[in-house]
Amino acid sequence: MDKTIEHLGVVQSIEGMLIHVEIIQVSACAACSAKGLCSSAESKVKTVDIFDKDAKNYSVGDQVNIIGTTSMGLQAVMWAFAIPFVIILVALFVSFTLTNGNESLSGIIALLSIIPYYFILYLMRNKMSKKFTFKLKPINS
Repeated sequence: MDKTIEHLGVVQSIEGMLIHVEIIQVSACAACSAKGLCSSAESKVKTVDIFDKDAKNYSVGDQVNIIGTTSMGLQAVMWAFAIPFVIILVALFVSFTLTNGNESLSGIIALLSIIPYYFILYLMRNKMSKKFTFKLKPINS
């Protein structure tokens, strides 16, 4: 069984079965007691869209827990960072060999090599959204 990750959120709006929940993503620095003295503390407000058949049971302003699995997080890191890193490395070595050691051109080719990858991910966004689903759990007041 997968371990879960929970984030506290507030329901911002409801459109049919689609619930928009606002969460505050806090870095480890933002939770530090010395954050007022440091410029690296940061937090971001993000909106997460969640499809829930029981959307009618929620109201705007309700506090909820957004629940996801750690495996979803690991898959997201793989799709967004690990695979593009491997593509860049392979493209760099291949282009370096094919351009007879032209470092500048090889670097540009390597960076451009991930454009098709991200375009394909963009085209697959609907399929991926079905794979990366979150659940809501109301917080009993």
